[in-house]
Amino acid sequence: MDSGRLGLIKRVLSRPEFSAVIAAFSIYVFFWIVAEPFRTLAASMTILYQASTIGVMAVSVSLLMIGGEFDLSAGVAVVTVAVVTSLTTHNLGLPLFVGMLLSLASSIGIGIWNGWLMTKTGIPSFLITLSALFMLFGINLGFTRLATRSVATPNLAGTPGHNLLRIIFATEFKIAADPGSKLSILIIYWLIFVAIATFVLLRTRIGNWIFASGGNQNSARAVGVPVTKVKIGLFAFVGFSAWFYSMHQISAYNSIQAGSGYGNEFLYIIAAVVGGCALTGGYGSAFGSAIGALIYGMTVQGIVYAGWDPSWFRFFLGFMLLLAVLDRKSTRLNSSHANISYAVFCLKK
Repeated sequence: MDSGRLGLIKRVLSRPEFSAVIAAFSIYVFFWIVAEPFRTLAASMTILYQASTIGVMAVSVSLLMIGGEFDLSAGVAVVTVAVVTSLTTHNLGLPLFVGMLLSLASSIGIGIWNGWLMTKTGIPSFLITLSALFMLFGINLGFTRLATRSVATPNLAGTPGHNLLRIIFATEFKIAADPGSKLSILIIYWLIFVAIATFVLLRTRIGNWIFASGGNQNSARAVGVPVTKVKIGLFAFVGFSAWFYSMHQISAYNSIQAGSGYGNEFLYIIAAVVGGCALTGGYGSAFGSAIGALIYGMTVQGIVYAGWDPSWFRFFLGFMLLLAVLDRKSTRLNSSHANISYAVFCLKK
C-alpha cells in the first residue's frame, strides 16, 4: 500500500464525523425502504426542519464540548429568552426590539455567568449548569404565571414589529407545487452556523485554542492559550444560540410554553456526541453535530411515516448515544493504528 493511500485512510479514520455519516446514510436508506411517505420532497423538508430545531443549538453545544465543558441549561435557556422577550414587550409595554435586545443580553449574560462561575470556583460545568437548569426552569414558570396567570407566554401576534421578526426568523420558501414542500429559513441559518463554526475550528487560532482547552488545560495554558476566556466565550456562544433559536420560536408560534425546553439539552448533547464529539473534550466537529441533528430529524419523522409507536424514539436515542460512545474508542484506536502503519511504512522506506 503506497503512502498516499495510507495517508488517506489515516485522514478518513481520524475524522470525528466518519461513523456518523455512515449511520446517517444507513438510516436514510432504511426509512426510504420501509416508509413510502419518507421519499417525498415534503418529507425531506420536514426532516431538515426537525434537524435544524436541534442543529442550531447543537453547533454551539458541540464547540463547548470540544472545549471540554457541558451546558445542561441550554434547553430551558431558550425558553427563558422567550419569557424575557414576551413579558418585557407585553407586560412592560416596551417595543419588541427593545425586548429582543434585553433577552439577548440576558441570554449571553447567563452563559457568561455559567462560564465565569465554573472557572472561578473550579466546580465542574456539569454541576454549575445543572443548578442553572433548575433555577431557570423555576424562573420561567414563576414569572410567567405571575404575569399571565397561565403557563404560556403572552401571544405576540399583532405586536408592532412582529411581522418583521417573522420575516427574519420564520420565513418559509415554497420550492415546489406541493403545499408541504417549504424550506424554512431556520434550515439556512443552521447551515450558516455550521459553516462558520467549522471554519473557526479548522482555520483560525480560536479553533486551535478550543481544541487545546478541551484536550489539556494545563498544557494549553503553558503555551499561552487563554483557557478561561475561551471557555467563557463558548458558554456565551451557547447563550447567543439560545437567543437565536428562541427568536425563531416566538416568531413562528407567537407564544411558548414556559414549562417546555426541559430535556432538550440532552438532545443537543446527543446530536454532538453522535456526530463525533468526545465527552472528555478536545475532539469533535461542528459538521458532525449537523450529521447528528440530521439523524435525529430522520428518526423522528421516519418513525412517524412508518406508522410506528413514537415511544420507540426514546429507545433509539439512548441506543445511538451508546453506540456513539463505544465508537469513539474504536475510532481513536483505528486512527492510532493508521498512524502506526504510516510510521512503519516511512521507516521501511
